[in-house]
Amino acid sequence: MEMKTDYLMHGGDYNPEQWLSMPEVLETDIERFVEAKINTVTLGVFSWSKLEPREGEFDFEWLEKIIDRLYENGITVILATPSGARPHWMADKYPEVLRVNETRQRMLFGGRHNHCLTSPVYREKVKRIDTELAKRFAPHPAVRMWHISNEFSGQCHCSLCQEAFRDWLKKRYKTIEELNDRWCTTFWSHIYDSFEQVESPSLLGETSIMGLNLDWRRFVSDQTIDFMEQEILALREAGISQPVTTNLMYRFDGIDYFRLAEKVDLVSWDNYPLWGQKEDWEKARETAFWHDVIRSLKKQPFLMMESSPGSTNWQKVSKLKKPGMLEATSFQSIAHGADGAMYFQMRKGRGGEEKLHGAVLDHYDGNDTRTFRDVCRTGEMLAALGEAAGSRTQAEAAVLYDWENCWALEESRGPRNQDLHARESIEKSYRALRRLGHNVDVIDQSCDLSPYRFVAGPMQYLFHEGFAEKIRAYVERGGIFVMTYWSGVADENDRCFLGGTPHGLMDVFGLRSEEIDGLYDWEENRICQGGERLAGMRESYVCKYLCQLVKPMGAQTLMVYGSDFYAGEPALLKNHFGEGDAYYVCADAEQAFYDDLYRKILAEAGIRSAFTGEIPDGVEVTVRKGEEAEYLFLQNFGRETAMISLPEGEVLFGDREGKLEPLGNIVVKIKKKQG
Repeated sequence: MEMKTDYLMHGGDYNPEQWLSMPEVLETDIERFVEAKINTVTLGVFSWSKLEPREGEFDFEWLEKIIDRLYENGITVILATPSGARPHWMADKYPEVLRVNETRQRMLFGGRHNHCLTSPVYREKVKRIDTELAKRFAPHPAVRMWHISNEFSGQCHCSLCQEAFRDWLKKRYKTIEELNDRWCTTFWSHIYDSFEQVESPSLLGETSIMGLNLDWRRFVSDQTIDFMEQEILALREAGISQPVTTNLMYRFDGIDYFRLAEKVDLVSWDNYPLWGQKEDWEKARETAFWHDVIRSLKKQPFLMMESSPGSTNWQKVSKLKKPGMLEATSFQSIAHGADGAMYFQMRKGRGGEEKLHGAVLDHYDGNDTRTFRDVCRTGEMLAALGEAAGSRTQAEAAVLYDWENCWALEESRGPRNQDLHARESIEKSYRALRRLGHNVDVIDQSCDLSPYRFVAGPMQYLFHEGFAEKIRAYVERGGIFVMTYWSGVADENDRCFLGGTPHGLMDVFGLRSEEIDGLYDWEENRICQGGERLAGMRESYVCKYLCQLVKPMGAQTLMVYGSDFYAGEPALLKNHFGEGDAYYVCADAEQAFYDDLYRKILAEAGIRSAFTGEIPDGVEVTVRKGEEAEYLFLQNFGRETAMISLPEGEVLFGDREGKLEPLGNIVVKIKKKQG
């Protein structure tokens, strides 16, 4: 079920339960919301102790009154289940709901997400309150969506989770002999005699079996998703018909988000760039990558569920947002496919950890603050762009980012055991494509490759079953695939492949990997022009961290290493296979290498971006496609004013002459040609 909307959502997390003793504050809030063109708020995220103050005693009257008042003022509601933080009475009566850490110590009550997702008691209590909420509010016209829990994260190692983990392993492997074979437990004489001997990884016990470590992370991910599914089921059985979502997190690796996304109707995420630590354009590209990760999970519009209207309260140094940054952050989310830009939080609380976190309304309560005026301008911008809601982001290029592969890389115990720079290698490919003006999908190994003309697969250390065959078929049918060092090394259990790597693809890439050199942080090598100069590439590029040595077996060597004992050995190779081309990058090269290489490859293949004009440094270009028109989004995160040659169309927002000031934004509507 997709969420259908003809406008862009603007609002965020609202916690009116903190102000029930001051009803005049709640009335002022609504006035301010209307002024700022707030049209949607999220309620109930951490409200359990107010919704069920004592076991089995529910108080929804205060919530219904607030929902009614919001709706009377044109504001709809995303209603949350409160399972992100349980009330004190539950932990006191049922200590099993509290988590146990990896050293087998049960946690005390406190914080949030301190609950065991396996606990039958916790699941039953969550189902009860979810059911009661759904019965009461599913028919309410203000409720447009349901928000499941909040920022799922963390692990529990209690006895209940140990038993659940063993059951999960039994379903996966059927026999203990199969588990021992897949996990290679003969190593260090760690053979299991029964499933009952298996325990989760712990520094007090086993951490040396890579298959165990990997499967535990899979189990934690699956158990979290199962818990979320049970919440959704409770709501559905109680009568809700609205879409469901849950808020994901930036760079979070504890849950496989591709698997989780299958279970929700709409994907949303919490976006908190740390502006000021880097150049704005660098941070903007990093944030753009994660917008596209989240959008690609379902390849449909998503929602930026949280962002800070001002400074956060958890950075080492909590920087203010400079003028224009709030609008730019919100604009970027819409450009990359969001159908709304939301905040945490709507009003600052008077106490607690987040009392000084940025908010639409602060303790002063006036409408003349800089932040509030920024929010108002953002609301006006979103209203002006409302017709773009529901339009899609389509891409001919994709970059692979696979959660399980990342887990396996972290545990690989290979050429570098700290700072493999795996994510950075993926982002380099993404940035190179974005600099050329291409929309980019970020996919995992389970995704279909056929929609794309170009796919980059950096550091695909772990190959899922059938992935090599998928790449083979893709290239054979005419696709362009770029693979890098440290790929095709191990299977789904982190067992090294036999017979040479990249596994199953040595003929496709025309080479065999022989060795890989881990460089110290202070070391570097260079990727250089060889005997025959490669047009479009510089004389040399810096490479660091990892340098792979390969043996060509039909592939053409395009560039070579510049120093060390492997000077002159292949560093960039190309192999024509079937109707397509397979490229292999042997080392962790600098960004400029990928910028130049991808420009060359795409130009030679005739793969052009939707925007054919010159893109200045620091400028982002993205295209969303609707049924009758395309929407070209242009945004300047650079320090200098840029002039853009705009295509023919209607300028919905920004300068009509193409002038982009720093943090400036332009949207051009281009009607599709009929016939």
